Amino acid sequence: MTSPLAHIRSLPTWLVGRVATRGRGLVADALSAEGLGLMHHAVLAATAEYGPVAQADLCRLLAVDPKDMVGLLNHLQQSGFVLRTPDPADRRKNAVTVTPEGGAVLARCARLAGAANAQLLAPLDPDEQRQLIALLTRLHEAP
Repeated sequence: MTSPLAHIRSLPTWLVGRVATRGRGLVADALSAEGLGLMHHAVLAATAEYGPVAQADLCRLLAVDPKDMVGLLNHLQQSGFVLRTPDPADRRKNAVTVTPEGGAVLARCARLAGAANAQLLAPLDPDEQRQLIALLTRLHEAP
């Protein structure tokens, strides 16, 4: 009979959670070289992809509480990575855009995150890495 702890440690939810925690730690450590966290990186990426974008839309896209988004954007704006200006379509809203400096830091963050993910996946050969990503994507996209 399997011990209760061994049973828990064999569950996919346990294993995925532990791997995710390790991966987030590796990426967070890598991004800290730019003075940014995981959510800063996500906000920059979403702004680059959808900008100019309303703050409220960023909140919805990233499932971030509006109060938290304000703090993230304050940090990014103080660092010179984004601009918040009144939205021409609705002056009550802010439109967020990535500055050239923000685009440069986003590119550096992408390289840092890529290196951290490569470190996470290093125990697997390239075929296993592709298979793992395909399986995780299927699980993520499942209804």
